[in-house]
Amino acid sequence: MGGSSASPCDLDREFAPQIAQLIATPPLQAAQEYYDELIQSKKHDGIRVNFSSKHGKGVCANKDFAEGDLILKDQILVGSQHSLNKIDCAVCSYCFRFIGSIEFQIGRRLYWQSIGLSSDCTDRGHCHESDVGSSASSSGATKENSNTLPEEVLVSLITGDKSLPFTDHFSLPQVVPCCGCEEERYCSQSCADSDWETYHSLLCTGSKTESSRKSALQKFVEHANGSNDIFLVAAKVITFTLLRYKKLKIQSEFQKNTDESNFSLLMEAWKPISMGFKKRWWDSVALPEDVDSCDEDSFRQQIRDLAFTSLQLLKDAIFDPECAPLFSLEVYGHIIGMFELNNLGLVVASPIQDYFIHIDDLPDDKKEEAKKVTRPFLDALGEDYAVPCEGTAFFPLQSCMNHSCCPNAKAFKRDEDIDGHAVILALKPIRKDDEITISYIDEDVPYEERQAQLADYGFICACPRCQEEKPY
Repeated sequence: MGGSSASPCDLDREFAPQIAQLIATPPLQAAQEYYDELIQSKKHDGIRVNFSSKHGKGVCANKDFAEGDLILKDQILVGSQHSLNKIDCAVCSYCFRFIGSIEFQIGRRLYWQSIGLSSDCTDRGHCHESDVGSSASSSGATKENSNTLPEEVLVSLITGDKSLPFTDHFSLPQVVPCCGCEEERYCSQSCADSDWETYHSLLCTGSKTESSRKSALQKFVEHANGSNDIFLVAAKVITFTLLRYKKLKIQSEFQKNTDESNFSLLMEAWKPISMGFKKRWWDSVALPEDVDSCDEDSFRQQIRDLAFTSLQLLKDAIFDPECAPLFSLEVYGHIIGMFELNNLGLVVASPIQDYFIHIDDLPDDKKEEAKKVTRPFLDALGEDYAVPCEGTAFFPLQSCMNHSCCPNAKAFKRDEDIDGHAVILALKPIRKDDEITISYIDEDVPYEERQAQLADYGFICACPRCQEEKPY
């Protein structure tokens, strides 16, 4: 589809030169400086980002790693929990740690289940319809459950009036609500403050938000929840950039307030996002199996129209004329495309799983007594009793790692990794100066299937394994 039909967005025409600069690949030297500075500031001295003409960016080892060693804990630049997953998991909106208590987590989830709010959800706006291009993640609370418990029992778990045995072994951070809205919760005041400063102050729908903006934000969120919650992450990218721009502007007040100086500040604010590999969403999203190839153009048109509707709703809420190019459909499409091509799923294991395993591992006398209390809750939760927190995120250093079908590293959370950071471990010994590779797909499938999946990322894999298995 590409440029075959004119954009419905006026800003695409009005700010074409600025938009071209925003979505351009950063100059090599600027990118190298950015990554060197990032690695130094985060003290990730075991790795470096290299650039080659063959593969573009890549991550290399700065030292030897043994099998199982931690290579990198990469902090999320922008991420969001899937809307529907919020029903099953109460986590910090900034670092994605589970919060409250084991009782709060169990009671809250069973309460939503008992009123029929699960992934076939009803009227609370946390729902995904299977719309075009949806990257919604399926949630655990999918089945009707006959083991319903009295509402007052569930409420007493949520409020902390009822406690379950041995939950003191699994203490979770207390819930810190957003100072404006009731939608966002945090594990600490520092996470609440960081989220406010980085994204949320422009997206808060609380009582302090001016009513017309609040109404516009609610419409935007409702549309994202009803179509594709990747728009919520895209909105966070825009607010992240806007708030960085405003901060830079305050620091640069001595400068002349010209369009040119404002745009150079916008480019600086945008820099962390500019590093992500981007293609337009509607050009890069894989064609669903149920869409015939002769209908591909109209499918991609539908995707673009969906993005444009979302963008219009977001503009109604937070448009800033000084940063107008940021609100173009071209930029919005590239932001969403970046998540489509670079994201590592955001996953944090539920402590509920460890809790019930702990009960199961108790000595017989204690186990019998504890199970009398906990069994009704486990039965009511059903098979998917420990749904993890799931979402979409962009990690600045992990996204630089190239793919291999015989990788030497993998994204894998250890027991101590209880937040949303990307954790990369060595799968085998890695020597200093070796490239660190991960697999973007399930590498256990046959050659043809791997190549078909990797085509969605826009490349043909020529790793040693593919070279070996390639039919001649």
